[in-house]
Amino acid sequence: MASFARWYNAKLASRPFLTQSITTAALFATGDIAAQQLVEKKGAKDHDFARTGRMTLYGGTVFGPVATFWYGFLARRVVFQSKKIETIARVTCDQTVFAPVMIGVFLGSMAKLEGTDAQKRIEKTWWPALKANWMVWPAVQTINFAVVPLQFRLLFANVVAIGWNCYLSWINSQ
Repeated sequence: MASFARWYNAKLASRPFLTQSITTAALFATGDIAAQQLVEKKGAKDHDFARTGRMTLYGGTVFGPVATFWYGFLARRVVFQSKKIETIARVTCDQTVFAPVMIGVFLGSMAKLEGTDAQKRIEKTWWPALKANWMVWPAVQTINFAVVPLQFRLLFANVVAIGWNCYLSWINSQ
């Protein structure tokens, strides 16, 4: 495990966007597989591989790069002498700017990739998804911004997000 951590840290240092994007793609796929197999109980025969592919594509090409930039932006621009105030400010920015926008981007992207109406999908599912987000992510992001080093924040969020991506995949498929 220690050698994997060293290898991963080296990859983060040398190619942060690529490493974060690949990691995010893999963990978005994991969330969708969990949604289909553990929540929806589809079984291998009925697994929707195109759906898993869409989640993987979104995670790796949209969310991973955007979140990598976002966490860096917060670390550079939302800075206070008080670490408590800094954490609260970062969580507030994350939950009032990033979360609402990215939930909409996710829902709209999935609808477009599925060939359905993005506007209708967003109108139907954005508000319930955002409310569910606010039940989970403020606490997660408080821990993330308070104790996790910057280079591991997206990984931390992505590991927690396996369950969240399972939820998003499920709500998107309804």
